[in-house]
Amino acid sequence: MMMNSRSCICISAIKPCCRFLISFKSSSLFGVTPTSSIRLINSSKLPLQCRKIESRSIRSGIHCRRRIVLDRNAFCNSDSISWGGRGGRGRGVLVIPRVASDFRNRSSSSSSSLSSHVNKDKSFESIFVKPFVFEELPEKESDAKFGNVGVKGEEKEEEVVVISQSEAEREAWKLLRGAVVDYCGFPVGTVAANDPGDKQTLLNYDQVFIRDFVPSAYAFLLDGEGEIVRNFLLQTLQLQSWEKTVDCHSPGPGLMPASFKVKSVPREGNDGSFEEFIDADFGESAIGRVSPVDSGLWWIILLRAYGKLTGDYTLQERIDVQTGIKLILKLCLADGFDMFPTLLVTDGSCMIDRRMGIHGHPLEIQALFYSALRCAREMLNVNDETKNLVAAVNSRLSALSFHIREYYWVDIKKINEIYRYSTEEYSPDATNKFNIYPEQIPSWLVDWIPNRGGYFIGNLQPAHMDFRFFTLGNLWAIVSSLGNQEQNEGVMALIEEKWDDLVANMPLKICFPALEQEEWRIITGSDPKNTPWSYHNGGSWPTLLWQFTLACIKMGKLDLAKKAVALAEKRLKEDQWPEYYDTRSGRFVGKQSRLYQTWTIAGFLASKKLIEQPEKASLLFWQEDYQLLETCVCGLNKSSGRKKNKCSRFTPPRS
Repeated sequence: MMMNSRSCICISAIKPCCRFLISFKSSSLFGVTPTSSIRLINSSKLPLQCRKIESRSIRSGIHCRRRIVLDRNAFCNSDSISWGGRGGRGRGVLVIPRVASDFRNRSSSSSSSLSSHVNKDKSFESIFVKPFVFEELPEKESDAKFGNVGVKGEEKEEEVVVISQSEAEREAWKLLRGAVVDYCGFPVGTVAANDPGDKQTLLNYDQVFIRDFVPSAYAFLLDGEGEIVRNFLLQTLQLQSWEKTVDCHSPGPGLMPASFKVKSVPREGNDGSFEEFIDADFGESAIGRVSPVDSGLWWIILLRAYGKLTGDYTLQERIDVQTGIKLILKLCLADGFDMFPTLLVTDGSCMIDRRMGIHGHPLEIQALFYSALRCAREMLNVNDETKNLVAAVNSRLSALSFHIREYYWVDIKKINEIYRYSTEEYSPDATNKFNIYPEQIPSWLVDWIPNRGGYFIGNLQPAHMDFRFFTLGNLWAIVSSLGNQEQNEGVMALIEEKWDDLVANMPLKICFPALEQEEWRIITGSDPKNTPWSYHNGGSWPTLLWQFTLACIKMGKLDLAKKAVALAEKRLKEDQWPEYYDTRSGRFVGKQSRLYQTWTIAGFLASKKLIEQPEKASLLFWQEDYQLLETCVCGLNKSSGRKKNKCSRFTPPRS
């Protein structure tokens, strides 16, 4: 939709008493022409250069309603509406106010207790106005490449290398762009699946998921297309404090939705026109009614990737974006009853969004949490208002990396140590700190663990170790340097050694091994979709390919990534890009798998782009942070009179 060719009515539904109509045909509001003293709030000093994405256009006659629902105690004041006009082009821009947080008015009984150093940060008691502007670039700039944008916005000459695409790649790009969702005429995400032959409307595959969009975003960014990613980040930020309830309980401030859907409804007056609004899901419609823990973590990770790959760091410097980062951190760093630095979550709160026995401290969440903390520390503007928050992030990073490296890592030596554990040890110096019984070591692991290499277990709680291999958590531990160099090399060595189990006919197993028989019945609740070697229970997910490729490039295993991508490329197009594969070796398309699954398509494309441009991969992963090692908090304070634990976090880099 060309915004300068017809009107677009936007309604900011903050409260019933606060509605404003702005016509994009005219730069005037209610017949009043804005004066030159009214300044347009620009979202970026650096003009974003990108190619126009060939997305599905909005139907004629549809108007846009931007519905922003704030916290219950938030205010609505007409004086807080900022607006402006752009001369020459004859269209206005609606700037929507956003109350980021108001902790003074929030009931103390409903808010979580924060650590003392985080509570000292008073900046969250301020009310921020969040501008939200969709901008369309001039056509002459629409074909610019991100390679021409420097960190400071300076143009650089770069030779454009044309690489021939395979038939599978060409189809994949066509499908990915066909899955793009528009809102008010601008791309804001991709649907989870876009199978033209699937007419089911009961499920949510027609929605934009935060976690599902990440590989799409990486594929677009690596191809030089950033408009959709920027719009997605800003749009989901608007949904962050959406006032949804699950059985009359509101989510904590800072929670990001699992997904959202652009809906069209007839406008009042029966004139045949429609208006658009966004409906977000925070878990109140999900199977199991579980709120997503990983959405906010992925959002922060994607925000950093956007800046790294485009050179447009002004987005992360905006006051609304900075506030969004802080709110997510506040939510994740809130103190509770848990004694561990890991995040305590329930089943179904991440990629495995059904009951699979991952409640507690699943590795996937911890790896994403560590990555998000590193991203946030890198992007936060450090000042008097945020220094205490940054200190809390540093402290948590140090403790979290020690905890995972020390207690989640297993290899043949560690398993033999667990095999000889003494139990019922009551002492701060106990070896078996979590009271793990040696009988928990499964019989399959005894023969499966190789002599070379190891991995991070899936979960750890008192008297419980989940010895299953979870691929996403282990790959992201490599990408984020949650593991040390030796451990990262060990994970890659194990994948190579157990290629037939973890890759076989289709990369990659979401977890290994599958829960079977009585164990499946008890742990999954007899889930008919998570039967052995299907879906989350040992199924093969091609979307994990891009993260595997990123980990391989970091560890100098590019040939291994090429091998996996070539294996997938042989089948994905022929099999119509399924969501997952079944059987132990991944030979069959999943029995309930959706076809033309977007993150399968995007994961393949992102992998191909990373292989073509391995130098860009270095912008997307992290190296060891030796400053954190110097301030390691794994030892107990001498003043407490307790003996310090020996720190095993540090592994010197190999020459």
